Amino acid sequence: AQQLGMPLSDQEYREFFRSLRAARRASTACLLRALYGCQNPLIRRLDEYENHGVIPEGPICSELPGTPFFPNFCSFSFYRCTRKRYFIKV
Repeated sequence: AQQLGMPLSDQEYREFFRSLRAARRASTACLLRALYGCQNPLIRRLDEYENHGVIPEGPICSELPGTPFFPNFCSFSFYRCTRKRYFIKV
């Protein structure tokens, strides 16, 4: 069992992104994020699911070379969306 607020394991990420695997589905989630922000109930549910029920407050460390830190999970998620790198893990 994972701790609340911890990122999903690799296997859990595969399962989580299975429904979003098609780039158009992931880009739709990003469009909702851009239109309504991270406080939108649907976006919050996705973010909570991605992090075992709790959205990390920050700072966020990522696996991205050259961009290792983000001030919060919302910033990290927007980065993934703007760069169309939908499946990058924290």
